[in-house]
Amino acid sequence: MAHGQNWRDAVRIAIIVEGKTEAAFHPYLREFLRARLENNIPAREMPKLDHLKYDGRIPKEDKLKRLVANLLADRKKPADAVIALTDVYTGSSPPEFVSAADAKQKMSEWVGTETRFYPHVACHDFEAWLLPYWEKIQKLADSNRKSPGKNPETVNHGNPPAHRLQDVFIKGGKKKSYVKTVYAGRILKGEDLNVAIKACAELKAFVNTILKLCRAKLID
Repeated sequence: MAHGQNWRDAVRIAIIVEGKTEAAFHPYLREFLRARLENNIPAREMPKLDHLKYDGRIPKEDKLKRLVANLLADRKKPADAVIALTDVYTGSSPPEFVSAADAKQKMSEWVGTETRFYPHVACHDFEAWLLPYWEKIQKLADSNRKSPGKNPETVNHGNPPAHRLQDVFIKGGKKKSYVKTVYAGRILKGEDLNVAIKACAELKAFVNTILKLCRAKLID
């Protein structure tokens, strides 16, 4: 949002996510947004992010269309916009989505012409957004394994990021399983979200949609 612009109401954004792991990410997203926006808008006008969790995966086809319509028309807390955040890797065989672009296109087609709907993805799953913090992962897992690469979003269906993290934790010195709801927060705690945003194009697109809805400067 341009400096000095007045708001009548804070924008309310409903974000549909696939489970508890993604929900664990959102306190860090809120913290990032607060730091980025606090010099431009009063605290009372910070964007309101309503998270709707689904265990497994978000609805598809007509179910997603109805859900989006209901969130936008809610009598008590109508959303100004709805974001759906899905993994590209869903564990199905053959894969539900072949790429990030395919996932976003299908969600757009399912919802139809609603301009207040924004489809986004984690490529190939949410854990891709954790891989940029590899040194932290090494410490938590007591592992010296090398990073899978500079671009976390090139990790594919055959060995998605969540599977790679599981392998690192199981084979690390602590011999512990990677528990999504525990370690996602531990990995992100105290870290700069900009690190992941710069490394993950889909995360940057997701964050930029929120910033755009807040009329804030986008991340280059």
